[in-house]
Amino acid sequence: MSILGLKKKQPKTFKVKVSTMDAEMEFSCEVKWKGKDLFDLVCRTIGLRETWFFGLRYTVKDTYAWLKPDKRVLDQEVPKDSPITFHFLAKFFPEKVEDELVQEITQHLFFLQVKKQILDEEIFCSPEASVLLASYAVQAKYGDYDPNFHKPGFLAQDELLPKRVLMQYQMTPDMWEEKITAWYAEHRNITRDEAEMEYLKIAQDLEMYGVSYFSITQNKRDTELLLGVDAQGLHIYNPNNKLSPNKSFPWSGIRNISYSEKEFTIKPLDKKKEVFKFYSSQLRVNKLILQLCIGNHDLFMRRRKVDSIEVQQMKAQAKEEKARKKVERQILAREKQMREEAERAKEDMERRLFQLQDEARMANEALLRSEETADLLAEKAQIAEEEAKLLAHKAAEAEQERQRLEVTALKTKEEKRLMEQKMREAESLAVKLVEQSERRLKEADHLKQDLNEAKDAERKAKQKLLEITKSTYPLIAAYSSPPPPTGPESPDTTLDMGSMSVRMDFKDSDMKRLSMEIERERLEYMEKSKHLQDQLKELKSEIESLKLEEQQQAGLYILNCNNISQCYCFYFLIRINAALVNMRDFF
Repeated sequence: MSILGLKKKQPKTFKVKVSTMDAEMEFSCEVKWKGKDLFDLVCRTIGLRETWFFGLRYTVKDTYAWLKPDKRVLDQEVPKDSPITFHFLAKFFPEKVEDELVQEITQHLFFLQVKKQILDEEIFCSPEASVLLASYAVQAKYGDYDPNFHKPGFLAQDELLPKRVLMQYQMTPDMWEEKITAWYAEHRNITRDEAEMEYLKIAQDLEMYGVSYFSITQNKRDTELLLGVDAQGLHIYNPNNKLSPNKSFPWSGIRNISYSEKEFTIKPLDKKKEVFKFYSSQLRVNKLILQLCIGNHDLFMRRRKVDSIEVQQMKAQAKEEKARKKVERQILAREKQMREEAERAKEDMERRLFQLQDEARMANEALLRSEETADLLAEKAQIAEEEAKLLAHKAAEAEQERQRLEVTALKTKEEKRLMEQKMREAESLAVKLVEQSERRLKEADHLKQDLNEAKDAERKAKQKLLEITKSTYPLIAAYSSPPPPTGPESPDTTLDMGSMSVRMDFKDSDMKRLSMEIERERLEYMEKSKHLQDQLKELKSEIESLKLEEQQQAGLYILNCNNISQCYCFYFLIRINAALVNMRDFF
């Protein structure tokens, strides 16, 4: 026998792809495998022990079917594709999820499937219940709400509400997120398993939870109805109302269900009740209805019996696991609390460290500022010392200036005294000039009076001469030559005429002499007036120069003296001008 003949012949296989609610798996199956072999392989792969709730579903034409466990896979009406696609789903639903679902994987698969059915609107859910269920779904996915981590918009990519609910109200996604977050924040310290269980406990109270619907007719006249199969029994609905059944047959009240081709017969346990018959035209649907009825009835009866050893072990293990997880959660919570306290203490230490660093930095800055201030103060001290020296030097200069000003003041006093003396002299001179001008004025008045008297005498003499001339003119005409003296009166007459002429000549000489004296006096007066005006101008210029010196040296005191000097000068000038005006008027 050859070595090749010793090799075992490899069995023929086919590819299978199984999709669960959260994963996809591919297997290589032997051709001879039955449905149970593939189902067990999938359960072992995902670690599922509560296998009685689940099945492998596949699509056949326009409906679906469940893989039969006791029949070869390839002998059933499975798709001929490669790989063959199956969906691992819950086929039967528990009456009370908190009592029947033991494993966490079982609970998680139910949660995912029921959530998908609600979002796909296969199970009707009110808006309020939808928001509450969405908050538990968020808790299961994200854990405890943390406002520092869960910022607005963190649910934007999650599908949490049915489209019907979203369309029912005119609300933005942000508004829905705010409502969901308000419930989500209240679920603190709830684990993922607990949140999923709370989700299922709310969902199991919905009217369409766990119900499989099929179209039937009550009689051959095609009165259309809906048949609902669930964990409680069979229910008959109107086609347009899947929430409230018209008639219900609980499993505890059904004695027998018979099936003959297209006809189903439900026989109640109470024989007095009427037998209910309905019809279904599709053979595949009829087989599916029968499978669901048998499976749900078996589970219903199984729940009323004592748990098997396997289930008891599973529950005990689950209880121990829950207790262990509870302890772990407590330890974790305590560690988390200790870690939070440590983090808070760390944050406090870091904050304190930052404060100390800030204080150290501020102290360093203050030290630097102090050093800069010390340097600045040293510079200021040096500057102050230099300024003090400068001020001392200026004080010395000021003292010298003060002494010089004192000397100047003494000089100024002496000059003031001299100026006052000159002013007194000028005043006395002005007084003398005024007196002299008054005396001259009086003399001028006397001279004017004498002149007037002389003019009157001259006028009278001229008039008398004219009269004499007029009386003697005929005699002169009669006698061309003077007559000889004839008697003793002729010499007298000649004498009188000579004396008159002498008197007239005397008057003319007196007038000329008087005019010359007046002219001389006038010239002398004008010279003296001019000389006095020159002296006054010189005195005024001296006063102005003294004024400038006193303003520079003595200030206000010299100004007052200058004002006094100016007052004296103005007084003298006024009197002199008055005298000059009087003289001018006279001449």
